[in-house]
Amino acid sequence: MATDQLATAGSCCWNTGCPDYAQVGKNNLVKFGFTSKGVPRRLCKTCGQTFAMTKGTLFHGRRHSQDTILECLALLAERTSLRALHRVKGIKEETVLDWLHEAAAHVETIEALLLARHRLSRVQLDALWTYVGRKGQKGGDPKRRSRATSGVAPP
Repeated sequence: MATDQLATAGSCCWNTGCPDYAQVGKNNLVKFGFTSKGVPRRLCKTCGQTFAMTKGTLFHGRRHSQDTILECLALLAERTSLRALHRVKGIKEETVLDWLHEAAAHVETIEALLLARHRLSRVQLDALWTYVGRKGQKGGDPKRRSRATSGVAPP
């Protein structure tokens, strides 16, 4: 689904043959029960197709819960090793890596979409890089240390 706007999960029809495909705000979606895993479903009144609310997200078709996936990705962001995640959570390393690759693909798409709307000049990019490059440092020059010994006033 390539559009020029971000849409929340379940806010548009996913059927490519539908006239309302990928169009947000058409009011063509109604609640249509839950999947066997308890994920809410939607029905498109235009084409009659049903789909899970997680369609188009990292969580669609996964065996693990959204909370488990998010927790594992957060632990990876905190530099927890894959081996430690496997020991603690009991989830295969390959599975967690698959989640990570899928999340990275979603992030790249969202980043491209957000940056496409903003035209930055070279001066703005230089200022941004200066800010990012100095992140974590306090502004200005480092403080001079006085050479006075204890109890003696500096010159």
